[in-house]
Amino acid sequence: MPERKKLEELLEQDPDDVFLNFGLAMELAKRGLAEEALARFDRVLELDPAYLAAYSQKSAVLIAKGRRDEARLVLEAGVKAARAADDAHLAAEMQKTLDTLG
Repeated sequence: MPERKKLEELLEQDPDDVFLNFGLAMELAKRGLAEEALARFDRVLELDPAYLAAYSQKSAVLIAKGRRDEARLVLEAGVKAARAADDAHLAAEMQKTLDTLG
């Protein structure tokens, strides 16, 4: 069974599962379905604003689509969330990406 279909079926049973939503977002991004992926990353962050990987992955999709201003906002929120979670490593990674955007 294709990964996307499997994830969607699992989400039918538990639509608020953050890990499944993130997995589907990543699968959609991998397939080049940017808008669907971005919506799913938004769902992840709605369910759990401290799910730090969603910020960096969402910003990567936005950057790939040339949406630098939106990516900047996501990264700024991600850096703030990472610092609040005391994750200096991820905060530094996102800050580095943010700095490259200018």
